[in-house]
This record gives sequence, C-alpha cells and structure tokens, in this order.
Amino acid sequence: MATTELTDLELIRKTVRELARKFDYGYWREKDKKGEYPWEFVKAFADGGWLGAMIPEEYGGLGLGLAESAVMMTEIAQSGAGMSGGSAIHFYVFPPAPILRYGSEAMKREFLPKLAKGELLMAFAITEPDAGVDTSRIRTRAEKIDGGWRINGQKIFITNAQNAHKILIVARTSPRDENRPLDGMTLFFTDLDRSKITVREIEKLGRAAIDTNELFIDNLEVGDDEVVGEVGQGFRYLIDGLNPERIVVGMEGIGLGRAALELASKYANERVVFNRPIGKNQAVAHPLADSWIRLEAAELVAMNAARLFDDQQNCGKEAAAAKYLGAEAGFEACDRAMQTHGGYAYAKEYHVERLWREARLLPNAPFSQEMVRNYIATKALGLPRSY
Repeated sequence: MATTELTDLELIRKTVRELARKFDYGYWREKDKKGEYPWEFVKAFADGGWLGAMIPEEYGGLGLGLAESAVMMTEIAQSGAGMSGGSAIHFYVFPPAPILRYGSEAMKREFLPKLAKGELLMAFAITEPDAGVDTSRIRTRAEKIDGGWRINGQKIFITNAQNAHKILIVARTSPRDENRPLDGMTLFFTDLDRSKITVREIEKLGRAAIDTNELFIDNLEVGDDEVVGEVGQGFRYLIDGLNPERIVVGMEGIGLGRAALELASKYANERVVFNRPIGKNQAVAHPLADSWIRLEAAELVAMNAARLFDDQQNCGKEAAAAKYLGAEAGFEACDRAMQTHGGYAYAKEYHVERLWREARLLPNAPFSQEMVRNYIATKALGLPRSY
C-alpha cells in the first residue's frame, strides 16, 4: 500500500474520530431510550461534507472511494455510536451507488448534491416477507402504463422510511424465468409518496434510534424518467449497492467490537476483586486479546474487498467474507465485553449492553452467516448449490 494512501486514510480516521466522539455514550443512550433519530449527529457529518464521501466532486461530494468510506464507518461505530450512528450515515454511502453508476445524468445532477448535503434522506427497498435473500422471488410488481409504471407490493425491514423523502425500489417488470431468475427486475428511484405507501414501524431488539419498517405499496405511479438504468436489469445494478453494504457492515462490526473492547479493558483495569484488577486474570485478559487479533484480521479482509470495489473488480466473495468476519469478530468482542463486566453488563449506564444488542444484528443482516457460507462454497470452491 502506498505511503500517500496510508497517510490519507489516517487523516480520515483521525478527523472522523474527533467529530464522532463529540457525541458521547450518553447521547446514544438517550437516543436509544427514546427511539429518536440522531439528526444532530447527521447534521454534524453533513456540515463536515462526509455524507457525500463517495459522491464525485462534480455532484457535490468528496469523491472518495469505498476504502476511505469504510474507514469512516469504522470510526463512527467505534466512537460508541455503534449501529445507531453507523446506520444513520451509511445510507448516504452505499444506497446511492446504483444511481451513481447507472442513473441518468439528470437524476444524478438533481439528487446527488442533495444527498451529499444531507438535504435528502433515502430508503432502500429490496427485502420482502416471502422472499428473504432469494431476491429472484420478490412479488412487488411494476406494471407499464402510459409514461411510466404502476407499482404494487410489500417490503420489509426497510430503514429510514419514517423520514425518507426518496426511495430506491426494486420491482418485477416481467415474470420470473426459471432459467434466468435474476432477469426481469427493475430499479426505480422515486418519491416516498405516503398516500400510496403505508409505512409501519417494526419494534426491535436494538438500534432503536434508527427506524425499521414494513411498507405496503398500493398503486404507486412512477415516471419512465425514474427508472435507474435499463428496464429488467435492476438486479445487476443492485450488486453495486449490495457489495459496498456488506463491506461497510463488516467494518461497522469491527468498530462495534473495538468500542466494546475499549469499555471492557477500562473496566478490567479498574474493577478490583480479591485485591487485584480483574484484568490480571488470564480468563479475563485472553478472550479480549483474542478478540483484538480477530478484529485486526477482519479489517484487513474488509479493506482488501473495498479496494477491489474501488478498482471496479469483482469483489463478491471478498465482500461476503468481509461481512462474515466483521460480524463474527464484532459480536464476539461485544459478548466478551459483556462477560468482563459481569452483572454490571446488564446496567445501561455501562453502555456495553447497547453495543451487544446492536452487534447481534450483524450475524443475521444484511444476509446471514449461513448464507455467506453457502455463497462462498459455490463461488469460491465450485461446490453445487444447496438451495
């Protein structure tokens, strides 16, 4: 890696760390408790220009790559913001990727500068109740009408829909073909019209500051100019959002794990039992040391995947591995931090329980560890598909 690149990444790391840590654990505890969106945090990053990290300068962004953005997201999560802060910012990082690469010039010039300034919040609507990770079986349909399309269907686990202005929706525009199941889906970038889209929030274990929702779409009409790229090619474009998502989520898992290790190490140094700090005990120290090692290794894999993406190389396997290792190492570090705190881990004032709750999401989302293994078995090892 070039010295200049290292210097740039360290500068980003330092700058983002200083900004993110202005919002302390108390801030995030209150947001989690009240279920309030962290608008102050988002505004601080908007004012710093960070929301447009991957948006080219000609569209009002910083023109950075995924590697730089991944470092930014790690520092946000590690600051104590966890997935509450991570999710609030990363929706400005990976969802616009299909628009950036395949959207019309008019679409890019109208909306990317607004995203970069934080003037526009978007939601990303892919997942459906009966399809799960088998995107080819989505049932949301877009029917051609004069001058546009009429969309009907249902989406689930959609972030930001309580407040979003725009929504990126994938819908079927032609029936599923068993021989080419991923063809026939189209991406639409349109207004989140609440007269046609019913938004119902889902109560959940963690990340209460960031809403997660069910969407019921009833005769939503969109124009031909709101199609991203070509009709029927939407799944191919989604990959340009899904691979960055997997890498970014892996890096956020790493940040969460490091935040938990900071809390656990501090507690293990200060907590005295039997006239000695508990950190002297190898049963306490060794699991934390092991997690530090695993988090370092996970970051190397994730950063390699980010650089492949930036170089426009195929990075599907590497992105999946980045998500897998970041989720695994991050949650394990949070779990070990919980064990280090003993009974105090359950007390919200120690903050580690929130990190643990938020990290538990990552082995399941955006796709499960089991599905990662299935994907790697097929794509990396050439084994027959199990599903």
